[in-house]
Amino acid sequence: MPSTVRPIIVTSDIDRLHAFYVGLVGASVTMRYPEEGPAFYIGLAVGDSELGLSASDEVRPGAPGRMLLSIDVPDVDAALATVETLGGAADGPANDMPWGQRVAHIKDPDGNVVNLTQSL
Repeated sequence: MPSTVRPIIVTSDIDRLHAFYVGLVGASVTMRYPEEGPAFYIGLAVGDSELGLSASDEVRPGAPGRMLLSIDVPDVDAALATVETLGGAADGPANDMPWGQRVAHIKDPDGNVVNLTQSL
C-alpha cells in the first residue's frame, strides 16, 4: 500500500541523488518515469517508507530549504562512514541522544539536511 505522505526531493541531478540514497540506506526503485531515457521521477522504497526524487533543471543545490529527512538505519556509524564517498557531507560524528537514539546529521549531495537515526 502506498504511503499516505511521501516526501519528494526536487533535484537538478536525479541520477546523483538516486545513487546517494541507494548507497546510503539501500533504497530500491519502486517506480521510474519514464521507464526509458532521462528520468523525471524515481520512487524509492526505504524500509517500509517511500521517498520520491523529481528532476527539474530549475533547482540549484546549496543551502538547505525547509525540509528535513529522518531515516532510521541499522547502524548509524556504518552509514555515516559512507556519506562522503557517496557525495554527501557530514557535519560531525554521531551522538547518543537522551531519548534513546543515536543520530548523525548529514547533507545529501544537493545540500538537503538528513538525520540518520538508530534506536539504542
